[in-house]
Amino acid sequence: MASPRTRSAMGGFTLLEIMVAMAVFATLAAAVLSASQYVIKQRGAVEARLFAAWLADNRLNELRLQPGLATGQQQQVVSMDQRDWVLHQHISATGDPNLLQVDIQVSPANSTHALHRARGWILAVHE
Repeated sequence: MASPRTRSAMGGFTLLEIMVAMAVFATLAAAVLSASQYVIKQRGAVEARLFAAWLADNRLNELRLQPGLATGQQQQVVSMDQRDWVLHQHISATGDPNLLQVDIQVSPANSTHALHRARGWILAVHE
């Protein structure tokens, strides 16, 4: 049988120390997993809002290139990133007869909740 002096000279960890260390690492792993799941969920939402902003900006630029815009509302479905998006546009007159105000709202095709709203002004008559 080894003497206490020999046992302490051998070094190493006790079972209790190993179990405490495993509990600490398990807690940290659970926190990291929870945080990563949150990040993945938020990534999808941020990506959808980014695509909605691109679609609204693209539509505003398309309208700026069209001569003789008429006031009123229009809705169109656009495909981007293998998803369908609904663009609602409203063109109205402003206090300046040379400008039209354009409001665009973008939502996923399966939702009525707008992910992005954009407003722009366009010359009423192209020169």
